[in-house]
Amino acid sequence: MIIAVDGPAASGKGTIARALAKHFGLPHLDTGLLYRAVGVAVVRSGGDPDNAGDALVGCDFPVGLFDDPELRSEQAGELASRVSIHPEVRTALVERQRDFATQEGGAVLDGRDIGTVIAPDADAKLFVTASTEKRAQRRHQDELKSDPDADYNVTLAEIRDRDKRDSERVTAPLRQADDADLLDTTDLTISAAVQRAIELVEAQKGAR
Repeated sequence: MIIAVDGPAASGKGTIARALAKHFGLPHLDTGLLYRAVGVAVVRSGGDPDNAGDALVGCDFPVGLFDDPELRSEQAGELASRVSIHPEVRTALVERQRDFATQEGGAVLDGRDIGTVIAPDADAKLFVTASTEKRAQRRHQDELKSDPDADYNVTLAEIRDRDKRDSERVTAPLRQADDADLLDTTDLTISAAVQRAIELVEAQKGAR
């Protein structure tokens, strides 16, 4: 069984995808890590993440980079959004994602184009979202743990900029697949969101 979980930044899609993987006993891939790794690799090599050629070279990052804690930083997320607008980068990483999705037994993948591009024939699809303000609040709370002076308004602006880039890019823009169920987590606790996600996936399984 292949489960595709898409959605914008800080919507809760990663948490939900991991919970679904645990519930259904499937391997999980946070595809955003691929783009974060590319972005970090480009910067570390002195390249420009806004340059398509530099970004493409970054796609040859070493596998060991996945274990680098820097990939979980907000800066890495920003770099991921910048390198992901390049069609060349997305093409270079598509096969790696599809290979993971189509492994024996299936998998859970979360990102921004899983249900539309990477696994359009997935057995279940979710589009996880929340209000812009709620997502900024969540991200800001995380940032305060390491930076007590983090500014909510700056975080909100970054979320809006990232949404704009992700939604307006030419190749594989962020959008809800026609056959994906919408899951709005704005007013849901984590446990409630996970439970609803399981119910939606079970319903989609039963309908196929």
